[in-house]
Amino acid sequence: MNDESKRIKIALLTAHTLQNRRRSSWSGTVAYMTQALQKHCGDVYLIGSVHSKKKLLGKVIHKGSQLFLKKNFAYNHSFPLAKEYAQIVTQRLAGQSFDLIVAPSCGTEIAHLETDIPIVLVEDATFALLHNYYPQYSNLLKKSIYETNALEGLAIKKASILLYTSEWAARSAIEDYYADAQKVYVVPFGANLDKPPSQEVVQTKRKSDQCRLLFIGVDWQRKGGEIAFETLLKLEEIGVQAELIVLGCTPPKKFSHERMTIIPFLNKNDERQHRELNRLFETSSFLILPTRSDCVPMVFGEAGAFGLPVVTTQTGGIPGIIREGENGFMLPLSARGADYAKVIAEVYRGDQRYAELVRSSRAAFDARLNWDAWGVSVKKIIKEMLIQE
Repeated sequence: MNDESKRIKIALLTAHTLQNRRRSSWSGTVAYMTQALQKHCGDVYLIGSVHSKKKLLGKVIHKGSQLFLKKNFAYNHSFPLAKEYAQIVTQRLAGQSFDLIVAPSCGTEIAHLETDIPIVLVEDATFALLHNYYPQYSNLLKKSIYETNALEGLAIKKASILLYTSEWAARSAIEDYYADAQKVYVVPFGANLDKPPSQEVVQTKRKSDQCRLLFIGVDWQRKGGEIAFETLLKLEEIGVQAELIVLGCTPPKKFSHERMTIIPFLNKNDERQHRELNRLFETSSFLILPTRSDCVPMVFGEAGAFGLPVVTTQTGGIPGIIREGENGFMLPLSARGADYAKVIAEVYRGDQRYAELVRSSRAAFDARLNWDAWGVSVKKIIKEMLIQE
């Protein structure tokens, strides 16, 4: 692999279909990741997603477990499923020659895979971090805890390169699963945007007469919607005219306000709705996300592209993306609406400070939160690994 002119062949194994992007953030992410790999790293050939009837059986077991045992079964991560995945992937690799397998969010898919092809596992967390942190990984059957943990360990051991989106996740791989630190890397994802606004356009962004808070999330409760609502009320109480745009979910009826707008969903694949989404990024004053649990919200990179400062929680992998005073602010998990309102009001009331925050938010996107930056970093990592093979 010393021929600089030779493009490597990359087999892309996915756990999610790339077509339906409505509910799976990973689906859209993998689509942009594929473009970055093709542009910077080599020729990409799709060998997934991988489907199995055992997953359907797992869903049935999950429903039964919830009904009778009041416990969750992690149907996406089981020994029988992992073994079938390995058989399917082996068949798809047969008779083909690849230099590399890239496996985003595919720990279970590669756990039992026997191959001489180096594997790059891309993840935003480990099971050790997600267990009892995300709702779907909480209150699990002991069997699920054991199998999911074991599969995570097997996948980490099997991978030649481990790419994580944050130090939080990378540290867990090393400390909780004894990963070789020499093969663990932190490379943040880019923003899932086809055409980011130009730097010149973003530099013209100015503070509006009314502080517009943009809240984006499918899960109102987990993303801290109640705290965002409290922030709106508190801003008005301290004399800052504000409004709240809720995008991606429908809050419970008790959360209602004359200056609160609810947009249940915008489809990026629809041109008109895509323009509306961009308009919200362009015209909002802050992205507010008081999330209760998160790995790395993709929306942070998108906000940065528009010079939109973020106000969020210091939890999960977020400290690796948001840098205090550069592209936003992080508050402790215990913070409520009054705390968020105080931070927002201090910045919003100063024209120069707000303008500087807009510029530095965009600079963070340009430097490290775009897919070209991801692709360049990953190319270097892959090249060094293949030279040593």
